[in-house]
Amino acid sequence: MTVTTAPSPTVPAHARDFLALTKPRVMTLVVFTGLCGMLAAPVRIDPVLGFTAILCIALGAGAAGALNQWYEADLDAKMRRTERRPLPAGRMDRETALQFGVGLSAFSVILMGLAVNLVAAAILTVSILFYVLVYTVWLKRRTPQNIVIGGAAGAFPPLIGWAAATGSVAPLPLLLFALVFLWTPPHFWALALFMRSDYGAAGIPMLPVVAGERVTRRQIGLYTIPMALTALAPWALGLSGLLYGVVALVTTGVFAGLVVHVATRTTGPDDRMVPEKRLFAWSILYLFIVFGAVVADKWLV
Repeated sequence: MTVTTAPSPTVPAHARDFLALTKPRVMTLVVFTGLCGMLAAPVRIDPVLGFTAILCIALGAGAAGALNQWYEADLDAKMRRTERRPLPAGRMDRETALQFGVGLSAFSVILMGLAVNLVAAAILTVSILFYVLVYTVWLKRRTPQNIVIGGAAGAFPPLIGWAAATGSVAPLPLLLFALVFLWTPPHFWALALFMRSDYGAAGIPMLPVVAGERVTRRQIGLYTIPMALTALAPWALGLSGLLYGVVALVTTGVFAGLVVHVATRTTGPDDRMVPEKRLFAWSILYLFIVFGAVVADKWLV
């Protein structure tokens, strides 16, 4: 495989380039699900420790994003969606990105362990290593199942938040972990359907590139079934109340309706993939609403 290296930077990296390395838009959802895991816990954490834990989750997520961009600079240079990132655009060198990612990783884990507790620090460590080593290094370039297995990387924050508050894990945060894990394939495969040419140009074996649209659409539908059951499980098992149950039922129903449209349609050469874009956009909002309902169910009912 021919590796495309990023241009050598001609000026020092700007602060906004370091921020871009952390993938702030992705971090928003990570921080939110971590915060919800913490607030849903049966104990109240000291506000200072709670803020510290959320800061560590954000820094850990940012560190993983930076190491991902360090390793994938050659792929990012081949994709329109990522070609303007600091490394492929030549605004930063790879060594700087590596040092930034490693330093941020170590700082987030050490701070979590010293200020909060070792259980939360251990789960944070696993989440960073899983995203960087398992997903980015091992799976991303090798298999169309990269998103399926790699989905666990983004599912750890509610476990970390819960562990920060309690020092342990429990069935509810494990179900929230499973929800994000099962949500990830429909979410990313919807994106991959309308970004198929980009992934193909970069040589990334995403499912639409390797197996085609029909298989991808069917897999989106199949993965939505256990995802929907998992979303309703906290209510069904008595781990959450009626408020959560109603919100989960309605929002998951909307999700399923969009999935049915995507899973059963065919496209032509000029298709703008509007249903796929709608599913992708709703899937992000869906996770915010469902996790918000977990907290609202505890604090408002």
